[in-house]
Amino acid sequence: MENPMEAIFRAAHETRRHIVLAEGEDGRIQSGALRAVEDGLARITLIGNQERIQKSAGFPSTMPDGLSIIDPNKSELISIFAEKYYKLRQHKGVTQQQAAKTVLNPLAFAAMMVREHHADGTIAGAITTTADTVRAALQIIGTAPDTDLVSSFFLMILNKPHHARKGIFVFADGGLSIAPNVDQLASIAVASAASFQRLIGVEPRVAMLSFSTYGSATDPKVDAVVAATKLVQSRAPNLKISGEMQFDAAFVPEVAAAKAPDATIQGDANIFIFPNLEAANIGYKIAQRIGGAEAIGPILQGLANPANDLSRGCDTDDVYNLIAVTCAQIVDP
Repeated sequence: MENPMEAIFRAAHETRRHIVLAEGEDGRIQSGALRAVEDGLARITLIGNQERIQKSAGFPSTMPDGLSIIDPNKSELISIFAEKYYKLRQHKGVTQQQAAKTVLNPLAFAAMMVREHHADGTIAGAITTTADTVRAALQIIGTAPDTDLVSSFFLMILNKPHHARKGIFVFADGGLSIAPNVDQLASIAVASAASFQRLIGVEPRVAMLSFSTYGSATDPKVDAVVAATKLVQSRAPNLKISGEMQFDAAFVPEVAAAKAPDATIQGDANIFIFPNLEAANIGYKIAQRIGGAEAIGPILQGLANPANDLSRGCDTDDVYNLIAVTCAQIVDP
């Protein structure tokens, strides 16, 4: 079968966007960046000390076309970025001295590159925490004009022989929203469906997950998922969605036929909206570590420009794949 990521790779190749990687001194980042440049996937800027990067094991002696290195401490952009950041954050009490110090941080510098249109998107998280990565993106890049919530999702790739269903799926929100309320849960579902449609080009089929399937259990937590499902249906009436559903009913047609024969989703969901961060994070890691699924993300949605987060347990393939996804997320004005 075709690689489930093929549509994303094609989109990246066609546009060859400019992605800035804030953790340029990390070997995994360098390897993923070099591979992406060599494959024509993207143009890459690594942030870090140029001498240390170029002396890294496996780094080529000649800089490849499409790859560059910027050290914020030596960049001519730093004074411009400091002034821009000061104007952006002075209402929060940030002084000019604090702004000058902040933009030397690789995360902030990379985000400023995106904000000021020196790059199309940014990636971090191989070394830094999700909290730090997201904070820089929110404070500097900001949210998209029509967004009321920034959330995240994982692309889960099932393509091993033992996988009963093969393809690419969304698990949300496994990275940001700790305990979403009804409105937020609905927003995550609508945003995830739109992200899936844009990235994969396949019709979204959404399952709103719970420990209950269509009334098999009663609890306020079940009621919240039911309410969120109805809210999604009112906001996006053409979206195929069912809820509340247990995962097996959302994923296995035979189980859906037994538990929810009248549901729109009949074991064929490709987007799974978990009720909270705890469930989603545990779920994706079980699928990855026990089930052998490949997990890409967390991928952020709702920002003005793409800024994505790697797991600190990432490898070169994760970096490479997330570069492709970040390229595919970019929408021309």
